[in-house]
Amino acid sequence: MSTAVEDVIDVEGASTTPRAAALPAHRPTGALATTTPADLLRIAVEGNADLDRLERLMQLQDRWEAKEAKKAFDAAFAAFKAEAVTIIRNKRVTDGPLRGKGYAELHEVINTVTPALSKHGLSSSWRLTKDEKDWIEVTCYLRHVAGHEESVSMGGPPDAGGAKNAIQARASTKSYLERYTLKAITGLSEQDDDDDGSGGASGQREQQQRGQQQSPQQSAPASYPQERFDANKGAWRDLVKSKKKTAAQMITFIESKGAPLTDAQKNTIDSWSHEND
Repeated sequence: MSTAVEDVIDVEGASTTPRAAALPAHRPTGALATTTPADLLRIAVEGNADLDRLERLMQLQDRWEAKEAKKAFDAAFAAFKAEAVTIIRNKRVTDGPLRGKGYAELHEVINTVTPALSKHGLSSSWRLTKDEKDWIEVTCYLRHVAGHEESVSMGGPPDAGGAKNAIQARASTKSYLERYTLKAITGLSEQDDDDDGSGGASGQREQQQRGQQQSPQQSAPASYPQERFDANKGAWRDLVKSKKKTAAQMITFIESKGAPLTDAQKNTIDSWSHEND
């Protein structure tokens, strides 16, 4: 009798013993690799995570988006460079010491570069980032539709040469800076038009060789006009004395206009840096 009772107890005990919990289904490791910070943020919101954790996840999402935008920018810029955009010098200086020197006007640079930029989701713009009496700075921005942007800045004094009024002097410098910063941010340069139809760099070399044969006694570049130097030196002197620009930086900027300074002009600029000694 007792044996029967014990058998019943054993059976009941066996029936009430919990089974081992089933192992969770295997999740492919690849699923974790495709999880973005946005996914983690969504899960945290659904799980009523605290504010501090949500803020950290939002910061992580911002960094992730910025990194992805930079990748997209780099790919687009590489594709833009593959277009081999050519900027042609469409204008010639007609008088002064730079007579005959070619350059590309601002609208020529814009009209040449913009279609290739737009094709790859890129765009350019400028901002006047410094507008002082004696110094103007322009910043060129290159942006991609994914959100990443890069910039290049360049500055200089108002171009008071050529009997310009105050507004024209500032506009001239602004246009000059816009032209050069756009070329700098896109990594492009200008080249002469191929007038003889021979095409390419070889055609340009042939033109240069013919020019050398026709004028073997070609004179050296003219020096910076003294009258222009005298007209601008007041503003330049203030920049050097106030230490906004060093004498060397000022000399480099002036000579970037295409005409070298004379030794006397360089000595004058250098002397300004010692006036406060």
